[in-house]
Amino acid sequence: MKKVLAFDIDQTLNVAKTPITDDIADLLVKCLDHFEICPISGQKFDQFLIQIVDRLKNPTPEQLKHLHLFVAQGTQYYRYNGEKWEQVYNYPLTDEQVAKISQTIEQAAKELGFWEEDKLQPGDEIIENRLSQVTFSALGQKAGTEAKYAWDPDCKKREKIVARCKELAPEFDYEIGGTTSINAITPGMNKVFGMTHLLEELNVKKEDILYFGDMTQPGGNDYPVVKMGIDTITVRNHEDTAYALRGILGVL
Repeated sequence: MKKVLAFDIDQTLNVAKTPITDDIADLLVKCLDHFEICPISGQKFDQFLIQIVDRLKNPTPEQLKHLHLFVAQGTQYYRYNGEKWEQVYNYPLTDEQVAKISQTIEQAAKELGFWEEDKLQPGDEIIENRLSQVTFSALGQKAGTEAKYAWDPDCKKREKIVARCKELAPEFDYEIGGTTSINAITPGMNKVFGMTHLLEELNVKKEDILYFGDMTQPGGNDYPVVKMGIDTITVRNHEDTAYALRGILGVL
C-alpha cells in the first residue's frame, strides 16, 4: 500500500498551464483522505495555487495538511499549517547564476532561430527567474494551449537548444518539460533533489511513493524520478491520471 502519491503537473494533472479540471480536483480531494499528495513541478508557487489548490472543492484544513507543494522541481517546499501556506525551505540561485543561464539560453535560442519574441503577448516573457531555477518558455507563459502544443510536439527544437546550452555553459543542467519549456538548474537541483527532500520531510521510503508523470523518457524532467527507482506511472495526459486514480480509490 502506497503512502504518497506524487505528481508532475503539466500534462499530468492538467492541460498545460491551465487549472485542473473538476474531475481531477474531486479525485485529489478524495485522495487526501488516504494519501499524502505531492505535486512537484518546475512552476512557481502562485501557479500551484492557481492551477491546483484554488480548484479544490471545499477541502478541510485537515485535508490540506496532507497536500505538499514541491515548487521549482522541489527546490522550494510549501505546506499548510492549518491556517495558511508556509515555506519550509528554499534553495535559490545567485544573481550571477541567473544572469549566466538567461544569457546562455537566449544566445542558444537565437542562434538556432527559436527565439520567438515577436509572438509574445504584452507583459509576457520568454525567460523567467523562478528563484531556484530559470525557465525558458518559447512562446511565453500566456500563449494559448493550441499554439504551445504545436510549437515543439516531438521536443526536437528544445533538444537542440539544450545541446547548444550545454556547449555554452556546461556547468548547469537543462531539462525539457511541459510543452515549450526548458528548466535550467545547478547540477543535482532537479526532481531527485525534490523527491529526496520529500522522503525526508514526510519520513517515508521510496517504496511508499507512486509517481505520475508524462516526461519520463531520458532527458525529460520526470526521468530523474524513474532513475531513483521510485514506482512511476507514465501518463499521456490528465485523463490517464484520472483513470488511474479512480482505479486506486476503487480498491481502497
